[in-house]
Amino acid sequence: MSGSAKESRHLRRIAVIGNYLPRRCGIATFTTDLCEAMASEAPDVQVYAIAINDLPEGYRYPPRVRFEIAQNKLRDYSLAADFLNMNQFDLVCLQHEYGIFGGDAGSHILVLLRQLRMPIISALHTILKEPGNEQRTVLKELVNLSDRVVVLSNAGAALLKEIYNVPEPKIALIHHGIPDVPFVDPNYYKDHFGVEGRRMILTFGLLSPGKGIEHMIEALPAVVKRYPDVAYIVLGATHPHVKRTSGEEYRLRLQTKVLDLGLEEHVIFHNRFVESEELCEFLGAADVYVSPYLSEAQIVSGTLAYALGSGKAVISTPYWYAQDMLANQKGVLVPFRSAEDLASQCIYLFDNEVKRHAMRKRAYNYCRDMVWKQVAGQYLDLFAEVKADRQKKPRPAVRPRVFEPLGAELPEINLKHLRLLTDDTGILQHAKYTVPDRADGYCTDDNARALIVVLTASRLLPDDPSLEVLAARYLSFLKHAFNEKNQRFRNFLSFDRRWMDDGGSEDTHGRALWALGVAAASEQGSGQLGLTMELFHQALAPLASFKSPRSRALAVTGLLFYLKRFHGDSEARRIERSLADELVDSFRENAADDWPWPENTLSYANGKLPHGLLISGEDLNDPEMVEMGLRSLDWLVRVQTGPENCFSPVGTNGWFKRGGTKARFDQQPIEAHAMVEACIQAHSITRDERWLLEARKCFEWFLGRNDLHLPLYDHTSGGCRDGLHADRANENQGAESTLAWLLSLLTMYRHHSESPLAAVGQSSTK
Repeated sequence: MSGSAKESRHLRRIAVIGNYLPRRCGIATFTTDLCEAMASEAPDVQVYAIAINDLPEGYRYPPRVRFEIAQNKLRDYSLAADFLNMNQFDLVCLQHEYGIFGGDAGSHILVLLRQLRMPIISALHTILKEPGNEQRTVLKELVNLSDRVVVLSNAGAALLKEIYNVPEPKIALIHHGIPDVPFVDPNYYKDHFGVEGRRMILTFGLLSPGKGIEHMIEALPAVVKRYPDVAYIVLGATHPHVKRTSGEEYRLRLQTKVLDLGLEEHVIFHNRFVESEELCEFLGAADVYVSPYLSEAQIVSGTLAYALGSGKAVISTPYWYAQDMLANQKGVLVPFRSAEDLASQCIYLFDNEVKRHAMRKRAYNYCRDMVWKQVAGQYLDLFAEVKADRQKKPRPAVRPRVFEPLGAELPEINLKHLRLLTDDTGILQHAKYTVPDRADGYCTDDNARALIVVLTASRLLPDDPSLEVLAARYLSFLKHAFNEKNQRFRNFLSFDRRWMDDGGSEDTHGRALWALGVAAASEQGSGQLGLTMELFHQALAPLASFKSPRSRALAVTGLLFYLKRFHGDSEARRIERSLADELVDSFRENAADDWPWPENTLSYANGKLPHGLLISGEDLNDPEMVEMGLRSLDWLVRVQTGPENCFSPVGTNGWFKRGGTKARFDQQPIEAHAMVEACIQAHSITRDERWLLEARKCFEWFLGRNDLHLPLYDHTSGGCRDGLHADRANENQGAESTLAWLLSLLTMYRHHSESPLAAVGQSSTK
């Protein structure tokens, strides 16, 4: 086993921050290749990427990308720090280039780095000899925050020491990685590109005006005069940023120059971004590689590294990286912007075949330590060393608390009955009148709801320390409920603490995930948040097999709460998309004009289904999904409106089967709560006041605006009666009904305009 593989046993999880394929740029290619090489070299280590997005819609990343940061959204950088800290990454490796991060001179990335608790290693792809004030400030703080800085050339190390006063022990030299390709005769691949029997010159990379390709085109007539069989291939798409600002202006200018010089038979443009395997074939076919950059301030060049590693005879202008890499006759340097010198050196190399092949061999042999396998091992060795140095130096992340506005004209928040139902295990399922009933013990469904209640209430009652204790108790219950053998949440726990099942329903699992999503988005302490994140990610695996539309809607709710805070988590985003699509499919497969519903029966918590469509459709910017949610919710409102224009939910005594008659009783609080949330969400999206009125109507069902004109909410106890029968209210005040009331009340508070401060102050002691 290699030394790096041995050291990697001390590393569990690594995050690499940078651009990532399919984004098209040099940093994206480098980050992708580095991650894949490390994952291959150390299969026992989890290697993930944090990708920077320059487009609002982002990219279709592979699963290795676990979090995405919108380049110019400062908040995203703090959220990424939270994500990394809470997921307990061992180490973060930053790929730094000023232009890929937001803020002046890319300063947004410092917000992320300042909050990280784990060691930081920063690989510097740009080091300026004459930086501006902001560039100097950013790089100096970046170096201070980093445990080590990686340079990709000797020139980079010299600049860090001379210009930025970085101590030598903090600098690590690890060369740019390259593919491991054989040393081949260029004629082997030439027939692939239509240049068989010709001398081939190659330049590749994303096109931009700084590449200097026009000077090589100007040099070509002299080369063609000596060697009429010469073909010059320019390989690469226009850089995306250049294309967005200037279109194909540079490429068209080059093509015009080719026409003006009569070189149509000698210059071939391949206007595309090629993957590594095909790129290696292009390189293999080249006799000479030309790198005619216009500026010396180029500390590294992946294209030059690839050309040398493929054993090419290289002609380059004397930018810093080329000076470093082409020393000792590994290539030829020519002055900047000199077509005459480019031409003379091309002719010289074609004239002197023995010298050209000797140059190729020197370059190829020098680069054997730069193949990705070796480079990955060097990074892993450095990571293990840095982790050992930093184990006793954690960095705390500080995040300000933000509280939402309070509600108005609403009953005060009274948690008295919730506390009464809760013991040191969790919240009991049932009550006999207002007295907790121990006979049926506890269930995960109710403890998940209770966790949502106290976390939501804590934002409105920030001075009540007992809520944190209750949250820990309910979270502990969920942890105990999770069955690691089948990755499902058990549901029923007897009062003597014996599990009555090995795994609850899909709805139980979805409801637990909803609670964990709310917990992940809340202002918990780091210990609780750490457990929350662990449970949340463990609970994602079974979702792919779920069939129930309701469980999918519950899970989507949890995912979207989680993504409010960690919206760069690509895995969670992919699962959200999949669940939302499956929810849509279930509507499409079963719905009709007179029954816009995914099931043949309206049963319990029906509002959760359109709610799932609405929140997903809004988050995914899917108008069809939103429209489907609004249509089904509108139908559900009409179905559940009573003769006196009050909310009259589908009753449990028979439900409402397709083609049948709606059961009017027994009406359950869970249905009122689901409708309150769905209608509030509909208003949030449409700003149609009608939905606020419907939400208020459903909420007032608890207060007596119902078919029997009887209140379900008991303001004395703070509990809620278990349902509405045909002749009375059910006087038992169990957990589900009380929690449905509290969730409805808290939802209304969040969306109300004024704040009853006095009432809230009083309720915080109950």
